[in-house]
Amino acid sequence: MRRGIKEMDLILSRYADLRLADLSEVQLATYDRLLDENDHDLYQWVSCQSEPQEEFAQVIDDIRQAVDFKTL
Repeated sequence: MRRGIKEMDLILSRYADLRLADLSEVQLATYDRLLDENDHDLYQWVSCQSEPQEEFAQVIDDIRQAVDFKTL
């Protein structure tokens, strides 16, 4: 996966490795739409610098819980 910024490559790749296989069809569709969002917005959301759009709040929360940002 190659995105606009390296941090999001690392975060989303780690999340996909950990959770993608277990996502429901609805969750997978939401995650797929999330990937269309701007990397800078995504980074702000996962790093708690701004609140995500309501549509993505659950998946962003799951990313925050799943990915150990200290090890990236």
